[in-house]
Amino acid sequence: MKRLAFFTLLTMIAAHLFGASKAPLVTNVEPPCWWVGMADDNLQLMLTGPGIADAEVSVDYPGVKIDSLVSLDSRNYKFVYLSIAPDTKPGVVPFRVTTGRRSETLKYELRARRENAASHGGFTAADVLYLIMPDRFARGSKTTEKDIAAAQKLLDFKTVDARDKPNARHGGNIAGIEEHLDYLDSLGITAIWVCPVLENDMPGGSYHGYATTDYYRIDPRFGTNEDWNRLIAEAHKRGLKVVMDMIFNHSGSEHPWMADSPSKDWYNNPDGDVLTNFRLSTVHDPYVSDYDKEHTVNGWFVKSMPDLNQRNRHLMKYLTQNSIWWIESSGIDGIRMDTYPYADMEAMAGWVADVLKEYPNFNIVGECWYANEAGGAFWQRGSRLNPVDTNLPTVMDFKLVIDGHKMFDSQTDPWNGLNHLYDHLSLDYLYPDPQHILTFLDNHDTDRFLLEEPENLGVWKQAIAFLLTSRGIPQLYYGTEILMNGSKEGSDGYVRRDFPGGFPGDSTDAFTAAGRSDIQNEAWDYLSRLLQWRRGEANEVIAKGTLKHPILRPSPPSCR
Repeated sequence: MKRLAFFTLLTMIAAHLFGASKAPLVTNVEPPCWWVGMADDNLQLMLTGPGIADAEVSVDYPGVKIDSLVSLDSRNYKFVYLSIAPDTKPGVVPFRVTTGRRSETLKYELRARRENAASHGGFTAADVLYLIMPDRFARGSKTTEKDIAAAQKLLDFKTVDARDKPNARHGGNIAGIEEHLDYLDSLGITAIWVCPVLENDMPGGSYHGYATTDYYRIDPRFGTNEDWNRLIAEAHKRGLKVVMDMIFNHSGSEHPWMADSPSKDWYNNPDGDVLTNFRLSTVHDPYVSDYDKEHTVNGWFVKSMPDLNQRNRHLMKYLTQNSIWWIESSGIDGIRMDTYPYADMEAMAGWVADVLKEYPNFNIVGECWYANEAGGAFWQRGSRLNPVDTNLPTVMDFKLVIDGHKMFDSQTDPWNGLNHLYDHLSLDYLYPDPQHILTFLDNHDTDRFLLEEPENLGVWKQAIAFLLTSRGIPQLYYGTEILMNGSKEGSDGYVRRDFPGGFPGDSTDAFTAAGRSDIQNEAWDYLSRLLQWRRGEANEVIAKGTLKHPILRPSPPSCR
């Protein structure tokens, strides 16, 4: 009996050792691949695996040299810093990874850069952006219930599409956008800004995409990395650019880093006991208290979005390479960076500089949400208001959104409507480059410009005409062309409703003239004529012309 027990124990030990020998030392490498001939010849590889921090790493490939190996607090990460010589050839680089008696070869691909990569990208005042929230725009007609179930299996948290609930997933995807590229082209826009499409493997909500759990993977519910690349290629065939939404201020709370961070300072306030106060004025307030500023930039955005610490140089290198990886691998034409002032100013200035070093013609717009002109101007590169040069090319005109109804609705402010607009534009001297202001009437975070469908289009047409003929880079929110309306009071989902006709079972199809009402067709035709004119005969003047105020008559005297 003892003999049997002894051999049983030996069998168990052998099985354990045999199983362990089959498990890879490295379970993940980020970025998944890289390119030769980059302007920056330094590359960070983040290796993940149980106990990988104790591993030794060596490489034997012409032009590739290990500069340093870095282990931080967690034993499950190893940072390998490489230098890649300018004449290095594309190929598969073998890294030897050794831990104790175990050793394995990690094969890493270095690719050739895309043609004319250094001159790639950029959107300007010659463009009009069309903002899409993928979950709410359209579902691909070939997407089956089997496809949806397969995508769910790839995630830890299973969700169910519920189109009757404003904060649930509704099932739109990348294929749905691709199928309507001809519609967008016929409308007359020149670029698509897509709300975040990276994995948000969260227990609920996050249909909007702003709680990233994997920076290198398209959310399976939206599609695959290949689907994203194909969308961009198909858009480019039609002359349409694609702007990718990114978030470096925070991740999702279910990102693996939250359970096992590479270092103790990977996140700000890792215990989650400090939330932001949303007071962006603290960043430039000469009288700010340390307490208030700390809560602005280092507090968590919400409980489900923990605050990343951009001052950690290893994290910032990771994030910078992530941006460059998506530009080079998919061919995106621009980046919109979410919650820009909440991140570390100096670190983000370095990020912009590093991206523009690789792609000098590229454009980045930062979400700087201020109710005044000076706050936005503070963040644009070359600002005289800011002692730090942010390097950020484009900022957003939230003042136009906040005061839009005062400016264009004569019923709101009969005598002073256009005076508000006049005064707003007169403060453009604060901006180093007014042509690089993203102008808009609404977006996914604000009330719709139309709170309800209007009886006539006078106010709407006036606002649209200004948006498309004034300074800056205009952005339209999906559904503007069919008078989609509503307030976010009670739920953000009320301004993120589904585009009619984008989903199976829809009773109307507003992607077609036959599926639109008379007033919707009037709006669509008006907007399309302006957009087609703007990207055609008027494009040079719109993009490079100057702006001058009309003559304003004095307001009539008040009654006494």
